[in-house]
Amino acid sequence: MGVKTVKAALPRLEVALAHDAGTAKGGLFGLTDLFTYANDFAAKRQGAGEVPPVRITHWLGNDHDGTVSCSFDSCPGSPHAPGVVIVANNHRSIFEPEHESPLPDWLRARHADGAVLAAVCGGVFMLARTGLLSGRQATTHWSFADDFKARFPDVLMESEHMVIDYGDVVTAGGAMAWADLGLRLTERFFGAGVMHDTAHFMNVDPPGREQRFYSGFEPRTKHGDAAILKAQQWLAAHRDRAASVADLAGHAGLEQRTFLRRFVKATSMKPTEYQQRLRISRARELLEFTRSPVDAVAESVGYMDVRGFRRVFQSIIGLTPSAYRQRFSPPEHRAL
Repeated sequence: MGVKTVKAALPRLEVALAHDAGTAKGGLFGLTDLFTYANDFAAKRQGAGEVPPVRITHWLGNDHDGTVSCSFDSCPGSPHAPGVVIVANNHRSIFEPEHESPLPDWLRARHADGAVLAAVCGGVFMLARTGLLSGRQATTHWSFADDFKARFPDVLMESEHMVIDYGDVVTAGGAMAWADLGLRLTERFFGAGVMHDTAHFMNVDPPGREQRFYSGFEPRTKHGDAAILKAQQWLAAHRDRAASVADLAGHAGLEQRTFLRRFVKATSMKPTEYQQRLRISRARELLEFTRSPVDAVAESVGYMDVRGFRRVFQSIIGLTPSAYRQRFSPPEHRAL
């Protein structure tokens, strides 16, 4: 007589999305849809009844009474046990750092219960207030990176990345990076097949993008050093030529060693790196908006060694010049 095998029931995954009055609704509802789609594809791949429905919950932080309560539940009834908690993009956490929110304490408690914590864009500022990012790498939108560094100097900000995953804590940069984050977590909980099904259905790229593909170079100019600003303005007007420290010091009216020390302090870059960023920024514009061949683009921004230009471009942007043009330029420019 055969022994009947009874399959153990798979635990239901609860995905909790934390929000407050400053939360951008696009990411909140986009993640809700993404995990709904992922659950449907998991059921198709594994068979009806094999995969319990993902429970998607929204948790609203109330500044007035200091509570965090469930504001939406896709599968109400049983006690809550979030396996992952995601802080959607949050504008107030960026622009109103003094505002009090009950979310950081609530997030710490969920992490202590074993939940994975994740955050997108401005939500990373909220997550950083828990102290759980201290000593770790994190990412946020590239245009907010300097503000983040100033407020959370104990966190290693690396905004060129789209997603940084520590296992128990995950951060994502960019307002639309909720899709990258959601797909990364889908792959973890459902597997690569379901992740690719979900990405294809949503017409978005699977994880693998870098934020540096999109970020522009925004030099620091509000540092209060008039001499260094003068040199920066000269460099901006002459991006097609290389300038020595001696040349730049002359434009700034400073002795070379003094210029170098003050330039690094003001811009957080050495002059050579700063010039590379300016020239590659111009090269990106030419690749996107002109039909000039890559060799001509390199020469127009001051690189006589085309191989050197390609190497520097890929080091800074993360793509070759040809791959960058293929991704970001109009179709009529891509064959050049």
